[in-house]
Amino acid sequence: MSKVLLISTGGTITMVREDGNGALVPADMETFKAFIPELFAGNIHVDIQAFDPLIDSSDIRPESWRKMAKMVADHYDAYDGFVILHGTDTMSYSASALSFMLENLGKPVIFTGSQLPVGVLRSDAKENLLTAIEIAAEQDEEGNALVPEVCIYFEDKLFRANRTTKRNAEHFSAFNSYNYPALAKAGVHITYQPHLVHYSDPNAPLTLHTEFDTNVAILKLFPGIQPAVVKAILHTRGLRGVVLETFGAGNAPSDKWLYRELKAAVDRGIIIVNKTQCNTGSVEMGLYAVSLNLMKAGVLSGYDITTEALLTKMMLLLGEMPERAKELLGKDICGEMTID
Repeated sequence: MSKVLLISTGGTITMVREDGNGALVPADMETFKAFIPELFAGNIHVDIQAFDPLIDSSDIRPESWRKMAKMVADHYDAYDGFVILHGTDTMSYSASALSFMLENLGKPVIFTGSQLPVGVLRSDAKENLLTAIEIAAEQDEEGNALVPEVCIYFEDKLFRANRTTKRNAEHFSAFNSYNYPALAKAGVHITYQPHLVHYSDPNAPLTLHTEFDTNVAILKLFPGIQPAVVKAILHTRGLRGVVLETFGAGNAPSDKWLYRELKAAVDRGIIIVNKTQCNTGSVEMGLYAVSLNLMKAGVLSGYDITTEALLTKMMLLLGEMPERAKELLGKDICGEMTID
């Protein structure tokens, strides 16, 4: 019998409507389990551990990521896979963070949640959770996990976690992976794409990384942006890294003042990484003349990485190995970006 550990952090999926006023409130685990009896009726043994108290995903912090990752690491040998229930608003951040924290991961860690609470008649909670459990337990004929990486399962698709972005607050298909195909699709059968899966070294042990430096910022360029805005961000006390969200293929205004501010920041030791504002496509610095100043200023290319993955990767590298952060931000660590 396969064994899966279900880790509940909170989110819409764990909520029920309160008697009387109909307001949504977190459900205790016994109430939650009563809504999904199928969870314990199949051929997969499921144990549950829950955050106490449960957390709205808007309140997720790096300490929450540490707690999730440690729960996986502490129970790693006892289970075949892990499913993490999480609110959708920051799920891509948390799942991306864990993809970098759990080095040499050899078992599935599947994030899922729902757009409607588990107690609502049309809720998508049951299908998302039960399919995530099945994926987390799935193994090949030799007993190896089919998808040994951190993923998000939602609606009917399994995505690599550090490729995802929440795209919709209304529809059940809340997430998308714009620059990398789905690792699996669920219908009557679950169809896996093993050639797309990232496999770690099977002989390397799981290594847990937990140190984050949150002295980072996102600077989103826009037409007419003022020097005072850029200066305020780049001169933030203690700042160590910046996600620079640019236009198109990594372009920025050609104003001399912007070049001077970016170069001065890089010269002060601040790492700046170029991330396109487009969901689909990659940064191609030097393709247009308006990106040459960024190159001359020492700005790094983020290629096709998501903002969620870039930010969490930057925070972890600055916290764990600051002397190598600049080097590793330009490299693909666990499938988070495509480098030509």
